[in-house]
This record gives sequence, C-alpha cells and structure tokens, in this order.
Amino acid sequence: MAKKRIFISFAMEDKTLRDFLVGQAKNHNSPFEFVDMSVKKPWDSSWKTNCRTRIKGCDGVIIIVTKNTKNADGQLWEIKCAKEEGIPCRGIWGSQENRPATIPSELTGIRVVKWTWDNIANWINTLN
Repeated sequence: MAKKRIFISFAMEDKTLRDFLVGQAKNHNSPFEFVDMSVKKPWDSSWKTNCRTRIKGCDGVIIIVTKNTKNADGQLWEIKCAKEEGIPCRGIWGSQENRPATIPSELTGIRVVKWTWDNIANWINTLN
C-alpha cells in the first residue's frame, strides 16, 4: 500500500510537536506511515499559493491543536484552505496540558482526538 501524503498543520511555536509526529511515523513499531508535506519554513509572498498547491496534493491534513493555534495565522489559513479544497482533516491535541480553553472557529466540523498511534493510524487508513 502506498504511503499517504499528509500535510501537518501546526503553529510555528509547536514545531517540536510536528517533528515528534514525523519521527513517530518513522518508528518501526508505528502502525501508520505517511509522507510529510507540511511547510517547514515561511515562504515569500507566494506562500499561500505554494501552500494551497501542497495541501491540494495531499490525502489528508493532520492539525496539531494547542493553545498556540488560536494565534497562528498561517495554521488557521491552512485549515481554512484544506476545508475549501475538500481535503479530509483530523485534529490531534498537542498535549493534555496544552489544550486551548476554546477552539478556533476554523476547526468547526473537524474532529479533534487524543494523540495516540491508534487514533492517527485509524484515520489515515480511512483516506483514499
């Protein structure tokens, strides 16, 4: 089975969580694997165009949700873009301690689950 192309949406302050998720996927015991298509650095003025192209080329978007999400303009735009393009999205809590008090409106209609191998693998396995 081919690896799924997954865009990881995260606040820049949560870059270590993104790196941890990518590392988990490479662990030989991991029940999931994917090709990371996330934006690893800010782009120039064509950032939104480049980002939309990457998102459109993915099978799904994993959104790392933390207290930083509400102020992460780039991440919120990525979520909005994925919804506009009809790309399946799944939110995962960055950590139990770092959950936001309120969820940004951009996440309306997107299920946010606990960060576990099974939750991620089960979702990835549903993607076409």
